[in-house]
Amino acid sequence: MTQAEPDRVRPDNNTPTPLWQLLQAVAACLHAVRMGQSGTAALDKVATPLRPAVQALMYQVWRSLARAEHLRSQLASRAPPAQADALLCAVLALGWRVDDAPYEAFTLVNQAVEAAKRQASTKAQAGFINACLRRFLRERDVLVARSERDPVALWNHPSWWIARVRKDHPAHWQDILRADLQHAPMTLRVNTRRTSRADYLAQLAGQGIDAVAVGESGLCLRHPLPVHRIPGFDAGMVSVQDAAGQMAAPLLLGPAALLGAAPRVLDACAAPGGKAAHLLERADCQLTALDVDPLRCTRIAQTLTRLGLHAKVLVADAALPGTWWDGQLFDAILLDAPCTASGIVRRHPDVPWLRRASDVDQLVAVQARLLRSLWPLLRPGGRMVYCTCSVFRAEGDIQVQTFVEHNTDAALLPSPGHLRPSLAANGESVPDNQNGDHDGFFYALLEKRAA
Repeated sequence: MTQAEPDRVRPDNNTPTPLWQLLQAVAACLHAVRMGQSGTAALDKVATPLRPAVQALMYQVWRSLARAEHLRSQLASRAPPAQADALLCAVLALGWRVDDAPYEAFTLVNQAVEAAKRQASTKAQAGFINACLRRFLRERDVLVARSERDPVALWNHPSWWIARVRKDHPAHWQDILRADLQHAPMTLRVNTRRTSRADYLAQLAGQGIDAVAVGESGLCLRHPLPVHRIPGFDAGMVSVQDAAGQMAAPLLLGPAALLGAAPRVLDACAAPGGKAAHLLERADCQLTALDVDPLRCTRIAQTLTRLGLHAKVLVADAALPGTWWDGQLFDAILLDAPCTASGIVRRHPDVPWLRRASDVDQLVAVQARLLRSLWPLLRPGGRMVYCTCSVFRAEGDIQVQTFVEHNTDAALLPSPGHLRPSLAANGESVPDNQNGDHDGFFYALLEKRAA
């Protein structure tokens, strides 16, 4: 489940938490990500009362981090110590564009200096931070204009990432990078075992919540809501799931006649359970859901319980079927493989700063291993959906074409292929704009030919 992104923070005189304290927390999160920790893990360490405001600010920082780093390089010949640099860059990211700044420029500067003074790790650099930020205010237009000439600062992605997207999508690379800097929509999936989409739309309308239908059973909210404010969420009427993610179950199951009654279905990398739940909402499956992480398996079980659904949930490595498989072939397999997450940067803007170019080849090897291990578990005539939340072709169509070339019993059926974030599907199976605004994704539908 993907949580709604918090609304952008604005000045609030009634807020008891001083801005300098929020900036300290934001800088700590940025430092943690620079040290290799995920943004989610970093935010989890923030005190609960501060978390929504810190998350809103942090998302804005990640979406302008490269710009801030370029500006800092102009303001100082050498970066200050890590914690001080995180604070400085965070404030530059928040304040470099006047129209998007969450606070007045001088407020940001004053509170940044206060944040530096009140923390042992940055106290010695308080004067340096003050000097850099005040110079920035004086020379903002010139400094920003210089940063516009740097592709990394302009697109807010590492240079290797920009180069790969440009190579993979030569006609649309700018659209993809530009979309990554935007806020993602909040999309719900209606649990059709509990209510119809039409009835749920009417319920939303009755509460003044504006939404539009997308895909087979989805709804896109005009304005995001916290999960606890979504009508019927706790009762299992809806789940939060991006429109692209909602394509998996219909693509895998297809017409019911293809798979017969109570098909045996495997969700090989199931956490946090959204696609597994959708499979069960759509058909009476004998579903086995796997994940290698026990905590993530707990999340799968919780998701299914909330929705009133049941599956066999196993803590297991999908690539090692000898440790968990009962020897009975599956009618359908969903492989939502580990990937770079290059298609969901709007929801996880820390991802470009966590990945390295070498990660792509490592993850491609993992994906290939999973395909090789799971294909023998599929019955002749059965279907497999291979998908990744990636826009990199190495993790998508190149991976699938390589697999098909080496497996003569594998037939590639009409599939959505690479979906670009916020743009329409480009394949035969999914009509244009059926799912509206969505994440970047890749889908391939494979059928196992009889020997």
